[in-house]
Amino acid sequence: MEFDEKFLKEVGLTAMGEEEQKAFLEYMQEELEVRIGEEIAAGMSETKMREFETAETDEAAEAWLKANKPDYKEIVRRTIKELKEEVARNRERILA
Repeated sequence: MEFDEKFLKEVGLTAMGEEEQKAFLEYMQEELEVRIGEEIAAGMSETKMREFETAETDEAAEAWLKANKPDYKEIVRRTIKELKEEVARNRERILA
């Protein structure tokens, strides 16, 4: 997912300054990657995680996920939805 102006509109954060927006969007991308990684790693053995970490390209990582974590696309969709909802619920605090 690309975090951009559309995302900020969806969650009600367009009142942020330009620099704040940039920093927030970068943070959101990092947070999404961490959350997805945690979800995918849940229940996996260390051996499987090492296998995944050796994927050298996005294509290799995706092929590994398809073979070893076939529900990964649902994990991504659900995590994005949850993150959007969380940000929208907390927009007043974020803007303060």
